[in-house]
Amino acid sequence: MDGRDLVRSVREIGSGRAARGVRTAWRRRRIDAAGLPRRGAERARVPGQVESAEPGPGGGVIRFSRSELRIMVAVNGAVFWGWDGAAPGPSYALAGGGPEPDPRAVLEPDKDGGWRVVAERVTVVVSRHGAVEVCTPGGVVLRRELPPRWWEPVEGGVGRWMQRAEVAADARFFGLGGRASGPRLRDGSYRLWNTDPGGSFAPGDDPLYLTMPVQLVVADAGTHLMFYDTTWDGTVVLREGEEGAGSGHDRAGRCELRMDGGPLRCWVMVGPPARVLLTWASLTGAPALPPAWALGHQHARWGFGSEQEVRRIVAGYQERGLPLDAVHLDIDHYDDHRVFTVDRERFPKLPVLAEELRRDGIRLVSVVDPAVKAAPGDAVYDGGTAVDAFVRDASGRPVRGVVWAGESVYPDFTHPRVRQWWGGLYEERLEQGFAGFWHDMNEPVSFNAFGEPTLPRSARHALEGRGGDHREAHNVYGLCMARAGYEGLRELAPQERPFLFTRSGWAGMQRYGGTWSGDVATGWPGLRASLSLVLGLGLCGVPYSGPDVGGFDGSPSPELYLRWFQLGAYLPLFRTHASHRAGRREPWEFGSEVLEHARAALLERRRLLPYFVTLSHLARRTGAPYVRPVWWSAPEDRALRDCEDTFLLGDSLLVAPVLEPGADRRVVRLPRGRWYDTATERAYEGPGQVLVDAPLSRIPVFARAGAVLPVRGDSGLELEAWAPAPGRTGGGLVIRDAGDGWDVPEIERYVSRHQGGKVAVTREGEDGVSEPEWPVRVRGLG
Repeated sequence: MDGRDLVRSVREIGSGRAARGVRTAWRRRRIDAAGLPRRGAERARVPGQVESAEPGPGGGVIRFSRSELRIMVAVNGAVFWGWDGAAPGPSYALAGGGPEPDPRAVLEPDKDGGWRVVAERVTVVVSRHGAVEVCTPGGVVLRRELPPRWWEPVEGGVGRWMQRAEVAADARFFGLGGRASGPRLRDGSYRLWNTDPGGSFAPGDDPLYLTMPVQLVVADAGTHLMFYDTTWDGTVVLREGEEGAGSGHDRAGRCELRMDGGPLRCWVMVGPPARVLLTWASLTGAPALPPAWALGHQHARWGFGSEQEVRRIVAGYQERGLPLDAVHLDIDHYDDHRVFTVDRERFPKLPVLAEELRRDGIRLVSVVDPAVKAAPGDAVYDGGTAVDAFVRDASGRPVRGVVWAGESVYPDFTHPRVRQWWGGLYEERLEQGFAGFWHDMNEPVSFNAFGEPTLPRSARHALEGRGGDHREAHNVYGLCMARAGYEGLRELAPQERPFLFTRSGWAGMQRYGGTWSGDVATGWPGLRASLSLVLGLGLCGVPYSGPDVGGFDGSPSPELYLRWFQLGAYLPLFRTHASHRAGRREPWEFGSEVLEHARAALLERRRLLPYFVTLSHLARRTGAPYVRPVWWSAPEDRALRDCEDTFLLGDSLLVAPVLEPGADRRVVRLPRGRWYDTATERAYEGPGQVLVDAPLSRIPVFARAGAVLPVRGDSGLELEAWAPAPGRTGGGLVIRDAGDGWDVPEIERYVSRHQGGKVAVTREGEDGVSEPEWPVRVRGLG
């Protein structure tokens, strides 16, 4: 802990708690010094030369003089390989036991003493020294993994390793979890260690709350997703390639991954982006389906303070005719900041308040932190102590940190018994009337030293019975907490879809819910970072996310607030939220002009809710994110690969947010095809760039020609059809549900075409072609 950490701690929690935090930090360092083995002399190792191979299901095992490589092609098309005997499981990322091997994939000899496995979508070639090439069925190399290197302690213990890879010179990197810079990841070093940055963050701050060893690499030759399945601390260094001018040679793009431990095992998926994300979802689990109300507008503030203030804010929305679907209560509604409690003085009748709001179509959402106040007599602490729930150090003592409630202990969510106990605690939240849950501070965080792990690296964890320490458990702590909450809610309220989103997580977290930006800085860079985070997380398989509109800890100008609000209206999680120090985030607090323009954004979000519901079901069925990069359907378009300020919302809409101050026009890059400005209905032809108006009242939004969107009309569901280009057809999907529950709705398919001088929309299904049962409004005919 340095001087800056101390100053930051004092500012955040006061001098008394900061002093305890300093003591905790030094105590943690002493614990690690005693509990972790000293890293002495190390022995370097590489695989050596190939010696033999043994075919097996979906591939086989290739033995080298100093290691062995297991390769398996799964039935879903994903390819696994693991060194030193590593198998696909156990893994926190995989759904269930993982996919079955593809019996059609066979290990066979290759040239120069190497081996290869040929599958339907990919060919994997292994050289006699241990290099691994991932190739398209036509033989084009997408990725070349050089032989790995290990450094193992001479006296035994956990070894560390390095894996270097080369990709095409034109390739672009995306992913690695939630990153403020991007979504395209440029040259630099990216740490894989979930971290609270200790205050508001902006582009360039790294790491953040949610990291993943997941890379999506896009090149002319094809797209592939690479997942290194190890939860240990590590660093990824990326270097984009460079194509040679004239007759010059290309310089390949490079990726270097260094991990402090864990198995060297990975999965690779090859194909168009939609297929890659479908394969990823089948491997790691389908995204959780939020209830329909969670796709509306949600309002939060750290510092509501009382039931009266909540009622005042809700009345403000209602009196001004502004849609509101949920209100979030932060830690200030707790009794002395203790989790699973209520301050009875300020919230004396919380269940009554929740019921009143529900009658008006508004749900209450509760923050839930993992830290438990270490105080005998506290119900959660006593219950956790009874089931031995809390993380212990190497000496067997419960590990303590300093959080909002003071000295606290931390549940070990890597133990099934602890997850079951914790999941049962949500019964108290349900009885208070809460309908959704927001997991915070679960990297986990302590105020001992920002940027460092809360728990000692030597702290002991169950790790599903395998046993291990915090070096392995840290990155999956938030993931396992989300699992505990999700499974508890499924058991306590089996008729309802849980609504849960979490600040920290890891690969596979989409099975339990979504995430949000955390404490993004108030400012134009923070606005841009918000979009980067949502796009990047979607390409890592987390489709439901969004920022704190306006930034968490600052005072946005009216223009910045409005532009952030307009962006948020087109993102999956649409939530205003701010620190108690940052002032209010209600639209009417920024003047009458901002209020009217924010009203328009809210009403448009309400109108598009049936489209968002359809996208949520498609995400669950296919893994496709709601928010997609503009190159989603044309990854071979290099100009689109470099476009970071525009996105697709599903297949039908293109959104161009305003990310700079004072702008009333902006350049928009369009993919191939005809696109309609939804405000003017003027048609533009892509691919290419267009200059369009972006007045303060709106941001540019375009509809794809031929698209058929479900929208909310005056009398219910309507179909909004955009005229196809001459000689072309279009279409769209509609998936309806009752707003909650587990019934699987059917997919309605609609086609638009020119017919008899008009645009006709028909429903097409197994029973043939029929007229839509919903009113149809055709646009783009002018």
